[in-house]
Amino acid sequence: MRVCLLTDKPAHPLLAAASCVLIEAEHQVTFLNPDTGTGSPSELVIPDDLADVYLLKAHTPRALELARFLEAHGARVVNSAAATELCQDRSRIATVADGAGLPMPRTRTLDTLSESLHGAERPESRYPLMVKSRHNRRADLVARVDGPAELRDLAAKWPDEPVVLQEFVVNSGWDHKLWVIAGEVFTGIRPAPLGSRSDGAQSAPLVRDLPRAWTETALHTGEVFGLDVYGVDLLDREGAPVVVDINAFPGIRGPKGAPAALAALALRRPRPSPPAYEA
Repeated sequence: MRVCLLTDKPAHPLLAAASCVLIEAEHQVTFLNPDTGTGSPSELVIPDDLADVYLLKAHTPRALELARFLEAHGARVVNSAAATELCQDRSRIATVADGAGLPMPRTRTLDTLSESLHGAERPESRYPLMVKSRHNRRADLVARVDGPAELRDLAAKWPDEPVVLQEFVVNSGWDHKLWVIAGEVFTGIRPAPLGSRSDGAQSAPLVRDLPRAWTETALHTGEVFGLDVYGVDLLDREGAPVVVDINAFPGIRGPKGAPAALAALALRRPRPSPPAYEA
């Protein structure tokens, strides 16, 4: 089979290791940087000479344009352009998650962060709260705000930034990362950088040691958002999982078996189209 990586970082550990698995099995692996050039996607690919599958580990507008072009010409793209684009918009994520009954913090969307100042002093304003860029990208805004003064300072630095304001989730202080590749769950755990304080070291839990509700939440997230390769960040709120972030095709550094699972997904026959979502 011919597998093409759509990325500007083909040497990423996950992609490099999965490529080795595929090449050892005598499959052809190439890569294409979607942000090369300035013309249309047709300048990058020839519709009559498509790869069998494209792994989309890029989220830029040109990457999404290329993915849609490939899909329109019958190519299999993992994850789909629509699912990848959805996961770049935290406002749409919250709307879709709420409609599907996924446990997420209450979320309010603002066209600009400066709009938040109009309600910063009102008694009903609840602190702490999380302020995040609406559009998920590198070096975006993610900050905890503990009061009106902090909110004013943040708005002075990011006045025109489209944002979402989210309820702060009191948690154990650990950010539980569940990565999923074609239904196989991998786990990691990190100190929550903006959460409750936690001391000491903690290793990643085994999947079999996680409460069933946690793995079920991660798997249901993929079904709702039409994702094959994705990450779900969960916080522990009194034993119950709360989804605080969803990423299409994350790095997945560390877990054993992830490269082999990705290689197997690339070789898998296309699954039926996921259910349509609205946002």
